[in-house]
Order: sequence, then structure tokens, then C-alpha cells
Amino acid sequence: MAAILPASFFERDVLVVGRELLGMHLVRLLDGERLAGTIIEAEAYRGEEDLACHAKAGRTPRTEVMYGPPGRAYIYFTYGMHWMLNCVCGPEGFPSAALLRAILPTEGLERIASRRAGRPEAQWTDGPAKLTQALGIDGSLNGADLCSTSQSLWIEMGQPVPDEGVKTGPRVGIDGVPEPWLSKPWRFRFSPGMR
Repeated sequence: MAAILPASFFERDVLVVGRELLGMHLVRLLDGERLAGTIIEAEAYRGEEDLACHAKAGRTPRTEVMYGPPGRAYIYFTYGMHWMLNCVCGPEGFPSAALLRAILPTEGLERIASRRAGRPEAQWTDGPAKLTQALGIDGSLNGADLCSTSQSLWIEMGQPVPDEGVKTGPRVGIDGVPEPWLSKPWRFRFSPGMR
């Protein structure tokens, strides 16, 4: 097992953390089996002033986790059907989080395939709701410490991605958000073939 990322990794600005999560390994221990993948896409959501961020509503029961310690999982339900996994970032008290949008599966492939039955391998985990379904991540893990194996969900050190391998662009699925937030280049992604 590789070293688990410490809380200090997440205690930095979400724009730094979101970028540096690329190449790290998301791990889920499900019924004793390791399911894992390399993080290849993430988005940053930063503070109450970011109108695309849930924290724009301030401190609520839903956003409470975002105001807590860095390195925790912020998991929410959307569209009445999908779970989304975020990593709380920045100093405690400042609400920001990096949404994990896609991973490249590396371990537990048979189990992941069964959880995404009928889909081609390229579509197993190429979206935020797809990766939570594939890894069995739901609201029961909201607030989980991603810097510990205690709650069966954590992030391990991987292979850092050089800047030339990273593409940035606007965040996805925030069409109703006004500028400048709509066009902020706070989405980070890479294709392993770009290395």
C-alpha cells in the first residue's frame, strides 16, 4: 500500500489541491476488496463567494462538512439519483472542496465491471456519478476521513502529473451560474497517454 495523503496535503488552496490530486489514487475497501483508480479529473469549488459552490448558501446542514477539517469527504446527492465525492480543502472554517470527476480504474476491475454492468470499460468511471457507483460510495461516507483507512475510503500517493500533461477549463454542469464563475478554469484533467 502506498502512503496515504496526509491532512496537510488538503489544507492548501483548493486550486492547488485540485490540480495536484491528478495522478493520486482513490481507494475504496468494499467488502474486504480493494477497488482503486488513478484520479484523472477534478474540479475546484472555493468559498462562499464562488457562486458555483454549495457554500454560497453559507453554513447549512448540507455544507457543514465543507467548513470542517481538510481531508474529509464531502458527499452529496444530486438530481435525485447520483452521489458525488468531493475532498474538503483549505483551512478549517473556509469552505472549499475538490470534486473528483473521473478516475482510471487500476484495482478491483472485475468488481468495478460488475457494478457498472453493460457499460464499456471506457465508461466505467469517466464521470463523478459513475465513479461513485463503481466504487460503492454513497452518503454513508459523508465526512469520512480520507487521510485514514478507518472508514474504507482514502487517497494514496500516486505519480504526480507534470504541468504539460494537464488541461484546464471551465467547470461542468454549472450552466445557471453567472460570470465570472461560469468560466473560471477550475477544472483539471489529464489523459494518461499525455504523459
